Amino acid sequence: MNINNSIIANIFSPFQEYINSEQDVREEIRKIMKDIEKPLREITTVLQVIHHDQDIEKMHRACLKARELFDDVRKGYEALNSTVPPGQYYRYNDHWRFATQRLCFLAALIIFLEKGILIDKETTSQILGVNGKTNIHLDLEDYLMGLLNLASELARYAVNSVTYGDYERPLQISRFVAELNAGFRLLNLKNDSLRKRFDALKYDVKKIEEVVYDLSIRGLAHNPSTSEPVNM
Repeated sequence: MNINNSIIANIFSPFQEYINSEQDVREEIRKIMKDIEKPLREITTVLQVIHHDQDIEKMHRACLKARELFDDVRKGYEALNSTVPPGQYYRYNDHWRFATQRLCFLAALIIFLEKGILIDKETTSQILGVNGKTNIHLDLEDYLMGLLNLASELARYAVNSVTYGDYERPLQISRFVAELNAGFRLLNLKNDSLRKRFDALKYDVKKIEEVVYDLSIRGLAHNPSTSEPVNM
């Protein structure tokens, strides 16, 4: 009996050590994520100015402030890279997936406001600070989800732009989101959550088109040229 107990102990004791080690890693990741989520919330708040004021200078300052806050985000991902064990990204990435998707969206929004163009995956990685890391990286799914979230935000932006008397911005947004939609239609999406989120994109497109149509029949969209981005 004692021999059997010894055998059982030898088999199961390492399991407990493994469980304890994994829990320690997860706890450390949770702490790091709090440091990342704080600037995430602040960036979100700063960029909400686009829905409340069409002053270009205020948008300019908001983009600058958001970029400054991304410094703290990059520090967080640096700490995350040091904490995640090599080769175990997908064991732990459920802890930072949602935050990363939100940050991809915010980075994309900044680039749209600054330059009026679509952010690419490499630039997104650089802004978040995950480029060149050994233990973490930017998943394509997270990048694409961020772009889909951008479309929803721009649909809201188009409506609010009209409220504040900017009748050209919805035209720019309409062209941008239409091109984004065309790009996604080139993809054969296998991921369930990504495919479902893409299905919602058509409602964003429709919402923006309705805004543009309303402006057209009212004769308010006088200049068909693209609105100027926020000059940085």
